[in-house]
Amino acid sequence: MARVVPETDAREPLSAGTTAATRSAYRVSVTETTHQQSPAAPRGDGAGTRSPEYQAARSALRGLRQDLFHDPFAYRPLPPRRTDGPFVRRLPARPRSAAQHLPHAVVGALALIALAAGALSSGLPGGDVAALLIGLLCALPVCTTLVRPVGAFWLSLAVTPVVALIKSGDADWPWMPGAFVCHLAVLVVVALRTRPRTAVWMWVLTAAYAFLSDVFFGGSYYYTNSGPMTVTSAFALLAVSLWHVRRTAQQEVTAQQTVTAHERSRRTALEERTTIARELHDVVAHHMSVVAIQAEAAPYRVENPPPELERAFATIRENAVAALTELRRILGVVRAEDYEAPDAPQPTLADLDALLVNVQGAGLQVEKVVTGAVRELPQGVELSAYRIVQEALSNSLRHAPGAGARVEIGYVLGGLGVRVVNGPAPRPSLVKPARHPATTPEGGLRPPPPTGAGHGITGMRERVTMLGGEMTAGPTDDGGYEVAVFLPVAMANEGDA
Repeated sequence: MARVVPETDAREPLSAGTTAATRSAYRVSVTETTHQQSPAAPRGDGAGTRSPEYQAARSALRGLRQDLFHDPFAYRPLPPRRTDGPFVRRLPARPRSAAQHLPHAVVGALALIALAAGALSSGLPGGDVAALLIGLLCALPVCTTLVRPVGAFWLSLAVTPVVALIKSGDADWPWMPGAFVCHLAVLVVVALRTRPRTAVWMWVLTAAYAFLSDVFFGGSYYYTNSGPMTVTSAFALLAVSLWHVRRTAQQEVTAQQTVTAHERSRRTALEERTTIARELHDVVAHHMSVVAIQAEAAPYRVENPPPELERAFATIRENAVAALTELRRILGVVRAEDYEAPDAPQPTLADLDALLVNVQGAGLQVEKVVTGAVRELPQGVELSAYRIVQEALSNSLRHAPGAGARVEIGYVLGGLGVRVVNGPAPRPSLVKPARHPATTPEGGLRPPPPTGAGHGITGMRERVTMLGGEMTAGPTDDGGYEVAVFLPVAMANEGDA
């Protein structure tokens, strides 16, 4: 990749045709990520370019080495069968559990067939040690496919001439009956456990072994079964390869259908959110606008209104306008994917004093206490802490009017602590609170029940959980209510580690 370096960093000589102005303005050095680029090889000696045939042959040999020669005896146990198929899942519990080992049972049955074919075709049953040895040699590669599939193929090729040497005579060549069954079973099982390219290479090596054995060692035999083995194994491996292709296609179609269903569900949810946002904006924005207009016009309807009343209506109007602006911003994000949020910054703990002044103007006496070394925190932590304090003070205004509140912000090692506590509402209360199950007899705030209309405590918990923090909320001994939150903040050295 090319990078521009200053004049002092350049070490290569300049060409004679480069002017001084150009040399002083642009100096480019070429840096290779792994090694320096070497000059291109000459094309005349055959090392510079390769023909497509050569590239194809080289790729094929690379695939052969990767499939059959790279760690062929690696331990790869046969996994159990899935039980969520359309037929197996209808079975009772015990048969369905036993169906997991159906592939292992099939391989075991093929090993027994190879054992019987090798033993019975080599002498009298039970009376010939050589026949039993041939049977065991034929069954061994089939059993090996359960744990080392590629190694089982090479073991089957090695067992074939050994069985032929043990049973010398005018029998089939190069595959004795037991070896024929063994090698064919190994080809099918290994092809099922690997991929179509491996099946092609196994068939090529099988055909090559058959050809060489017929040419160099098949002169004393009257009959050779290389043709039947080659044709039978070709059809068997072709069927297995077609099964692989069909299975891969089904998996791709299923994955595509899953993605399509997810996108359709996402689009439907977006349309529903857009509809809800439109209706919510039409209802809430209208009423908030009416509140702001009435709050602005109310002082002019009273002759000589007291200053306290004017300030109260001004505060109401400011809160209504701020809520309307925030509502439009949030609903704009919900309404359209291409909505561009305004550049106005999100509130942080630095804006907490303005919030407390606003709350005090509404009649709630708030005391703020900050402990620890004040420092800048991540934006998500500051925003969540601000919203938690805002919601807690709103609940105090709503459920404990006239009571005092205390906001404690603690900058501690590894996080931020926030505690908002309000005392019991005085009696008689200046404002009659709304009586519902979320209010204590003393006027304090209780967490809303799961079926209630309030979502303040729930929203706080969601914010805290999202940041991996902890939160406790509950009544105090004096009849008030307390919300305590801890938001973890990673230290600088932790992030670097």
